[in-house]
Amino acid sequence: MKIGSICENKNNEKRISITPEISKKYISSGFEVVIEKNIADHIGISDDDFIKEGCKIESKENILKSCDILLQVNLPNKENFQSFKEKNILIGNFNANVNSDLLENMKKKSSIFSLELLPRITRAQSMDILSSQANLAGYKSVIDSFALFRKAIPMMMTAAGTIPASKVLVVGAGVAGLQAIATAKRMGAIVFATDVRLASKEQVESLGGKFLVVEGAENLETEGGYAKEAGEDFKKKQEELIAETLKKIDIVICTALIPGKKAPKIINEKMIDNMQTGSVIYDLAAIQGGNSAYTKVNEIVEKNGVTIVGESNILNKLPVSASNLYAKNLYNFVLNLYDNKNKKININLEDEIINKTLIK
Repeated sequence: MKIGSICENKNNEKRISITPEISKKYISSGFEVVIEKNIADHIGISDDDFIKEGCKIESKENILKSCDILLQVNLPNKENFQSFKEKNILIGNFNANVNSDLLENMKKKSSIFSLELLPRITRAQSMDILSSQANLAGYKSVIDSFALFRKAIPMMMTAAGTIPASKVLVVGAGVAGLQAIATAKRMGAIVFATDVRLASKEQVESLGGKFLVVEGAENLETEGGYAKEAGEDFKKKQEELIAETLKKIDIVICTALIPGKKAPKIINEKMIDNMQTGSVIYDLAAIQGGNSAYTKVNEIVEKNGVTIVGESNILNKLPVSASNLYAKNLYNFVLNLYDNKNKKININLEDEIINKTLIK
């Protein structure tokens, strides 16, 4: 059985779906692995690195026409899709809510698995692309925002005087938010966090953060562990709490997202007007509209002395680490699909992991 991957649009996506280390694992499991020439040269991995592990280098056209399983980060374009082998399997992170029309057409020819739809169950943790990638995003957002901030982060006591520790607010305490809290704490910041899921309070506090509790709040968490949209009363109380907190905050990391919907606007113009000059807002939700006013995708905006950063794909700044984790997630997913005894793919819809991620 042949498994492979073609180049992504490297202007927009630096990650890859198969690494030399993971290709070796596929081959040990009985797969033939084929990749497009120069698929990873932009992140310092040569074709020779793949060949040493037993991979074959083929043209894009041959890979599309012959692969039983195609692994990608993003959805292939229409031109590539037209060359697909009949009844092949396509696996990746295809943003099913946004690309529903294209996927509807593609599923007539292929079995498509979009792993952002993976259920939040213990057995699926090793395949969870959202968690592995969000961990890195949370870490990198803190590193980048601290680099933009023009003061020291930890408290420093010197003969010339004391520098107070910087204060960080993390909006959204999911995987990215929790990693942002942990990273900021390790670097000596005082960290506050807010989330609509009350279950996050214990996690935030276990990392040394201070959880901002909205008075009379209910737990706004779906059965799948994601945040759901808050009511107007909650939004008003949250707005008042955050507005008062932001007056003393130096750096804000925004990570709040609702699956399939526009990102909730949590920081408004008036709040930014009242923030300290020199403060930084780093908005990881920019691609879905942003959690902050004035956020622009892939731009740095300055408003009243506050720097607002909007990132579309922060993982492009950590492509090697992100690719390593993403490739491992996909490998574990493929193994769950593969019937090793009969050496074939088994799309068992009684398996919750397969059923939830298959585009139907």
